[in-house]
Amino acid sequence: MAPEGARLFSWALALLAALATLLAVLLARLVLDQYWKYKELKHIPGIRPWYPLLGNALLLDRDRKGAFSQVIRSTEMLRNIPLLLLWVGPLPFLILYHPDTVEVVLSSSKHITKSDPYKFLHPWLGTGLLTSTGSKWRSRRKMLTPTFHFTILDDFLEVMNEQANILVQKLEKHVDKEPFDCFLYITLCALDVICETAMGKNIGAQQNKDSEYVQAVYRMTDLIYKRQRSPWFWSDLLYLMFRQGREHHRTLKILHNFTDNVIEEKARELKNQEKHGSDVVSNGEQRRRKVRRAFLDMLLNATDDDGNKMNYLDIREEVDTFMFEGHDTTTAAMNWCIYLLARHPEAQRKVHHELDEIFGNSDRHVTMDDMKQLRYLDCVIKEALRLFPSVPLFARKLSEECYIRGFRVPKGVDALILPFALHRDPDVFPEPEEFRPERFFPENAAGRHPYAYVPFSAGPRNCIGQRFAQMEEKTILATILRRFSVESAQRRDQLDLVGELILRPDKGIWIQLKKRK
Repeated sequence: MAPEGARLFSWALALLAALATLLAVLLARLVLDQYWKYKELKHIPGIRPWYPLLGNALLLDRDRKGAFSQVIRSTEMLRNIPLLLLWVGPLPFLILYHPDTVEVVLSSSKHITKSDPYKFLHPWLGTGLLTSTGSKWRSRRKMLTPTFHFTILDDFLEVMNEQANILVQKLEKHVDKEPFDCFLYITLCALDVICETAMGKNIGAQQNKDSEYVQAVYRMTDLIYKRQRSPWFWSDLLYLMFRQGREHHRTLKILHNFTDNVIEEKARELKNQEKHGSDVVSNGEQRRRKVRRAFLDMLLNATDDDGNKMNYLDIREEVDTFMFEGHDTTTAAMNWCIYLLARHPEAQRKVHHELDEIFGNSDRHVTMDDMKQLRYLDCVIKEALRLFPSVPLFARKLSEECYIRGFRVPKGVDALILPFALHRDPDVFPEPEEFRPERFFPENAAGRHPYAYVPFSAGPRNCIGQRFAQMEEKTILATILRRFSVESAQRRDQLDLVGELILRPDKGIWIQLKKRK
């Protein structure tokens, strides 16, 4: 071998040796770190099988349904055990599914930090209201709470009614026909509602389901979930080397470009209105109706305690957060309501009776006053969220050592709250698999443990948009059920639940529509 070739070979060997040493050090640190965590947590019952470094990750990555169904089966089999330990790679998660254990975490003003897997939302959502913590979260929560005031939500109701009527027109073609999957129809309707209420932008998703932005929203949520449950995708550098990482980068660009353009357009419009008066739009035409406020309008004018306005990136964080949180959750809730009413004709008759008493034969829009009278429909929505919570699990990082049912849990462990299992506690909800909206009649709900039912989380970090969600769900469901009756032959065991970021049926929600007389 030539001297120059020998030198290159020596350098290559040295580089390989250095990389191998670095890898060995990192691996040793991971093993040591996991060993100490395992030693501190070994007194807590855990899910099996468990492997060093991988934890339960092989179980979790088996298929889309395997991870969630395995965890749920474990909580069912071990219902008498107060908490369980799950390892996602080297990270331990404490699974909580009893009201008193859940209360320890959710009622605390200290345990407000979201767990490590939420960091995979940061590229899209930044550190907005969903993902921030500490003083930033407290300041942002205080600043944004007024934007969900009752009078502001009233402005959004017009959008919800308009989009609900478009949905009904789309559904007309299925009347007295074969069963069809209604999931996509309702998803597109919810996307139109959230885009117009969040950004003041009508994207026409119901008219154009193949729009680039709509597809990007779908794809991004799927990519985030896959990355959360795959430890080999956690490194940003390594992730970009995989096809999924490159697709994530492209999808993120589509989402942010869309939001950037809308914010820029809205900011110009507001400046123009300030200059020429609130009745003039950017193209100089006179408005023919009341100016509609969007979430984005309020963000552009929101100020903190010191009178400071949010900067551009702050605004984008919250708009993207509202888009992410505000369509998938309501979509799932409405689909589960329709499915359960289709499977329980007596409950559906009660909803129809209530709607007929309020609306008669009119086709007028749903009003705020109607909302108060839709009491049975409200119970139906709550019972659907009990059986099929839109967010089937969420997690917090414990900011200090605490004791849960006598088990010492060290600081830094992630607590995984499992509403899907929590809502099936037979001590709180007898015959928990039965659909009974009457559970939520005031006299039946009185005295119930406040942390036994948490579809919108609970405590200081509960969902800021829950009134918006309930209003949207009532409006759209009332509009559908005033016109149609629904039937379904799809059994529960045919749904194939997928517990990802949102609880959804793997095979859709298949219904038949009949025109109401």
